[in-house]
Amino acid sequence: MNTILILGAGKSSAFLIDYLAENCEKKGRTLILADLDLNGAKAKLKNRPGTKAEQLDSEDGIKRRNLIKSADVVISILPASMHPVIAADCLELCKHFFSASYESDTFREMKPEIEEKGLFFLNECGLDPGIDHMSAMKIIHEAKAKGEEILSFKSYCGGLLAPESEDNPWAYKFTWNPRNVILAGQGTSRYIEKGDLKYVPYHQLFKRLERISFQGLGDFDGYPNRDSLSYRQVYGLENIPTMLRGTLRRAGFCKAWDVFVQLGMTDDSFQMELPQETTLKQFLNAFLPSQELLTVEEKLAEAIPDLDFPTFEKLQWLGFFEKRLLPKTKGTPAQILQSILEIDWELQPEDRDMIVMKHLFEIKTKDGVKNVSSSLVSFGEDSVYTAMAKTVGLPLAIAVDLFLDAKIQMRGLHLPVLPEIYEPILEELEKFGIRFEETFNAE
Repeated sequence: MNTILILGAGKSSAFLIDYLAENCEKKGRTLILADLDLNGAKAKLKNRPGTKAEQLDSEDGIKRRNLIKSADVVISILPASMHPVIAADCLELCKHFFSASYESDTFREMKPEIEEKGLFFLNECGLDPGIDHMSAMKIIHEAKAKGEEILSFKSYCGGLLAPESEDNPWAYKFTWNPRNVILAGQGTSRYIEKGDLKYVPYHQLFKRLERISFQGLGDFDGYPNRDSLSYRQVYGLENIPTMLRGTLRRAGFCKAWDVFVQLGMTDDSFQMELPQETTLKQFLNAFLPSQELLTVEEKLAEAIPDLDFPTFEKLQWLGFFEKRLLPKTKGTPAQILQSILEIDWELQPEDRDMIVMKHLFEIKTKDGVKNVSSSLVSFGEDSVYTAMAKTVGLPLAIAVDLFLDAKIQMRGLHLPVLPEIYEPILEELEKFGIRFEETFNAE
């Protein structure tokens, strides 16, 4: 009998838990779900056979290690900062480890010991990163098998709202960790285009946009992720002239978000202590020059010369030109901004989210260059069974299931970029409506 331990039961856990819990009885497994919120964990397990909930503060090393000791496989959906801690526990206690988060240098330092102990550690097996790797590698491997050369690869992904739930000017609500959204893009983004290395500092990021369209859904703006260059080696495309990985938002979002960036309202490096009765308008004014004769709106227009009406409307909808009180008056600018947006961008019970992903390839064939577009669109069911939870949680759950069924037999530190991993996962995902549509055009 195998025991699976899931650490965390947050926003993206519903499909992961359900998939593994439903397999427990028929495959003779035990599933332990450990979370700080014991009642929430119990509710997600739904009293299914072979499952049990445990209360866990992830900082409690003794209890955490005892739970890990009792398992064969550990899945961490805790905040990314905890993954190296959990992985170190797993390594010491000889347990296999799975996560949907980025593989850090800490993991790479563990690689020799992971291999020496015959363990399997799999990271980046969610949506982005995860499904993006798997679907891209399928196309890359197929092209290479035909002797074709990849000249350009761009990949964009976004977690957004289904069109019928776009009921605010931003066309956006939180479907995953709000803090990650607020801090997105901080640090310099790096990619390569037509052989030229490109570096985009944070203050330029939300101006460096590419328009991406999806049939029936309209236009989106894509901006570069922090590091596209390291994935050249991951994908076996070390000499590719163009390589870019990016994030999608609805057209117009990035221009409005850039106002916060330019003013410093997404800064997470210093603390503000504002009076208890501070309004959103006063919070905004704190980042504008002192000009007694001008209104806040006029000062903003001077500070942001390209401020247009759609952008102004987005800020107005959030209440920045009114006497609405700040929900939080102490913290970094980013934390205070997050406290505002967590109210206005909260996913309502009836809301449906949407995942959009697009790969754009230029491939040199014996007949010339062909353009390949591979698109994924996935819709959520409600505010719990979201498209984000489905596309992050299912690949991870399927990978664990395949591993315990001995259909993945490799060991070591891995990403889902090898056929033994990605082929059966993509095949199983299709049963849940997660499939890519490909189009081809010759130049």
